Amino acid sequence: MKEAILALEDGKIFKGKSFGAQGERTGEVVFNTSMSGYQEIITDPSYKGQIVTMTYPLMGNYGVNTEDVESRKPYLEGFAVHVYSKIASNWRKDQALGDYLKENNILGIEGIDTRALTLHIRLAGAMKAVLSTVDLNEKRLIEKARKSKGLVGVDLVKEVTCTKKYIWGKIKKAKYRVVVLDCGVKYNILRELFKRGCEVMVMPATVNSGEILKLKPHGLLLSNGPGDPAAVRYVVTTVVQLIGKLPIFGICLGQQMLGLGLGADTYKLKFGHHGANQPVMDLKTKKVLITSQNHGFCVNIDSLLRKNIEITHVNLNDNTLEGFKHKKFPVFCVQFHPEASPGPHDAEYLFDNFIQLMKKHAKKNRY
Repeated sequence: MKEAILALEDGKIFKGKSFGAQGERTGEVVFNTSMSGYQEIITDPSYKGQIVTMTYPLMGNYGVNTEDVESRKPYLEGFAVHVYSKIASNWRKDQALGDYLKENNILGIEGIDTRALTLHIRLAGAMKAVLSTVDLNEKRLIEKARKSKGLVGVDLVKEVTCTKKYIWGKIKKAKYRVVVLDCGVKYNILRELFKRGCEVMVMPATVNSGEILKLKPHGLLLSNGPGDPAAVRYVVTTVVQLIGKLPIFGICLGQQMLGLGLGADTYKLKFGHHGANQPVMDLKTKKVLITSQNHGFCVNIDSLLRKNIEITHVNLNDNTLEGFKHKKFPVFCVQFHPEASPGPHDAEYLFDNFIQLMKKHAKKNRY
């Protein structure tokens, strides 16, 4: 195990030991409050451009398997933990976490004070950082962190989207055809649609509205994804052209795309929402959902007012926007991840709502 350093742009230094791949990566450092599910976190494309530190101290104790991945490969820039377990015990384990990171060229650092790092980010905000095992000069690393590109204004969707259209699973006599615009989609979103009898057609984020409408879908799902939504104007353009033409369900980045398409503004959160314990209230039922979240940007609630929009969900920690729907068109979205299961099934009803919305509009305009 080689030495490793995590250097933040404000000069803060965290020294530890490396596990996983060797090398150097830059990214925005954020913290995730989940106690488990590190494999799902590592393979979530929304973490592209970020170095993730886990607040729970022990990681790797149940290894990694081939069934629970959420995408083709890990996309995050680095993984920081307090203790990396050298022993991985689980009957479903295929390999150790460190071996998995090394195989996928992802840097890991252990032995740092993750609690101190988390408290620092909460006070100072998420910031640019560099993780290195090859350059241990602190001053040089701090300068590299400051000069790195960060997330604001950067299009990361093009780096995680699929390169060509594909169908998820084989299904006979599908009830509905759903096009999923892949901005970095998590596989469990596709699984939730598939188990509800949908033919799931995943398309690259760069396709236009005409290509989508040619497939005659019953509905469109705008997926999660990484980075600044304002930097992905081509997706917003596609969304604008499809609003009112078919039912649309947006998740995470999908909500931000819909917000921008409807004339709202987005802004960067101080340290984002990353974890599996975010309390969200459904304003219609007054029920509180325990949700999984991963985003650093948010739609400004005030900028949505007077735009035929109904606010449906709010975050109980900071009162930020967690969901809205259009009063006229069949469009709704949430900022959290209903396909994840921290509740464990608090938010699955949103997929059922999407099915009902497609059912309601199925007999209407068929292109």
